[in-house]
Amino acid sequence: MAAVDEVLGQPQSLWVGGERVASDDHVAYGGRGTRSQRHLLLPVLHSIQDRAGWVSRGALEYACRRLTIPPAEAYGVVSFYGRFALQDRAPLTLHVCDDIACKSAGSDELCSTLEHRFGPAGKEWRRSPCLGLCDRAPAALVERSGRHHAELQLAPVDADLALSLAGGGAWPEAAARPLPAQGSRRLLRRVGLVDPDSIDSYRSHGGYAALRRALDLGSDGVIRELNEARLLGRGGAAFPTGRKWESVVRAAMRPHYLVCNADESEPGTFKDRVLLEADPFAVVEAMTIAAVTTGCEHGYLYVRAEYPLARRRIENAVRQAREHGLLGADIEGQGLAFDIEVRRGAGAYICGEETALFNSIEGKRGEPRNKPPFPVQVGLFGRPTLVNNVETLVNVLDIVLEGGQAFARTGTAESTGTRLFCISGHVREPGLYEIPMGTTLRALIERAGGLRQGHKIQAILLGGAAGSFVTEAQLDVPLSFEGTRAIGATLGSGAVIVLDDTANLKQILLRIARFFRDESCGQCVPCRVGTVRQEEVLQRLLSEREDGAGQDIALLSDIAQAMRDASICGLGQTAANAIGSAVIQLKLVSNHG
Repeated sequence: MAAVDEVLGQPQSLWVGGERVASDDHVAYGGRGTRSQRHLLLPVLHSIQDRAGWVSRGALEYACRRLTIPPAEAYGVVSFYGRFALQDRAPLTLHVCDDIACKSAGSDELCSTLEHRFGPAGKEWRRSPCLGLCDRAPAALVERSGRHHAELQLAPVDADLALSLAGGGAWPEAAARPLPAQGSRRLLRRVGLVDPDSIDSYRSHGGYAALRRALDLGSDGVIRELNEARLLGRGGAAFPTGRKWESVVRAAMRPHYLVCNADESEPGTFKDRVLLEADPFAVVEAMTIAAVTTGCEHGYLYVRAEYPLARRRIENAVRQAREHGLLGADIEGQGLAFDIEVRRGAGAYICGEETALFNSIEGKRGEPRNKPPFPVQVGLFGRPTLVNNVETLVNVLDIVLEGGQAFARTGTAESTGTRLFCISGHVREPGLYEIPMGTTLRALIERAGGLRQGHKIQAILLGGAAGSFVTEAQLDVPLSFEGTRAIGATLGSGAVIVLDDTANLKQILLRIARFFRDESCGQCVPCRVGTVRQEEVLQRLLSEREDGAGQDIALLSDIAQAMRDASICGLGQTAANAIGSAVIQLKLVSNHG
């Protein structure tokens, strides 16, 4: 079982509690005085699958003996995550995205071509939820498995390439896609200019000046600038960043942990992928500032498995930062200790929820926890934990360098700074755009080239699958937290999917319903049952039958209310948002109750 031994036999590369692996800080899982290694379960499972292509019963049992985990619990974990296979698979599998943006770009036709050539989805090819390449839709992921290695490659795909790849063909060399032309950039200013594999290139473009400034300011000074900047979290909840950091500083229990949430799985969202692939050292520097400010001894960057290039580049950035004394036991000669471990997700949308992510890092099923207590009090491994997403952290660099007041001069009074928007669908120039908060939706779409000639807007999905549909009449809504709130919408993850008059909205709504049904962790009844019932009712509503539509609309509303009121986490609470807004705003069904 070399794959297991490869992970467990190299403790120097694995950190827990600010020390090398098997720190005595972690006694909660194996009893007092024991050293738990449960947190290594996902890295071990990845290592097994990388080598063999799947997780066999023998390999799983061996891993359980090494990690001292009951086999039933380990089976519950490996069967939870979509990227792990419990049966032997073909040496090559093509995963074709059929989510909203790719569906609008013709992925259903691709899947039909593959089905005609290779038969139903299952072995040589599969349908996949969003792969985070919406700006280059339709997209596919090639997974090659074999002895001693596995390879994931993500790129745009057409019918001829899909047939070639599913038949074992060679993957073409993917050319880097430049960002669309846009005005002044802050978060994206280094993208395309720096060499993402070189720390020297990053430093020549001002890299690590913010860390030096943060060390001069001290913890109180950095938090003061954050509060003056009025930076709200960019992950969707819009919580004040300075207040969150302050709460971790005040927490007396040690150690403190830092988690960078890069498990970007919201359909229509790809901003984390661009930052991690094109400016990885900025993410490492921002994490280091957050850690030295809040007293975090160890950090985890949790990146989704479907981003192989992003993971390789961030791992390289961490390694180079460590070699240059910018991570480790004595950062910049200041006697401050902090290091980062990159963790690979395993195909679970729910792990974008912070407490589900904690469980995943700890080697458990990615199921959310009840709140309170909140992560700043009791988070990862039961310790105070600071959680921010990639975009929020990268904003900190400019706030530290230029000051909070300068940052707050951009945007609106309640929504300061710039925001990254992932625009895809039926626009001429899909891509990642950085605009000041408060810019209108109309202006953003115009910046992306507008719609294709001869077509008009049918609907816009704002905020991803957990967001809301808006219509052409709402194009002048300011893209700010307060602006979208005024029309009952949300910025969410920054996804903007534009659908013109050629889009099949009924099929897109059914795809959204299926997405939430598949991605529900199943822990709480309102979400587990509600997402299934929502899909069933929606199928009836969209079946062209008019009798009983009024009753079904009322039932759909009742299901949505139950999920919002009683679900443990945001997945269940927002699973009905897009569908409810479509029924109201787009009037896809008639009320003949």
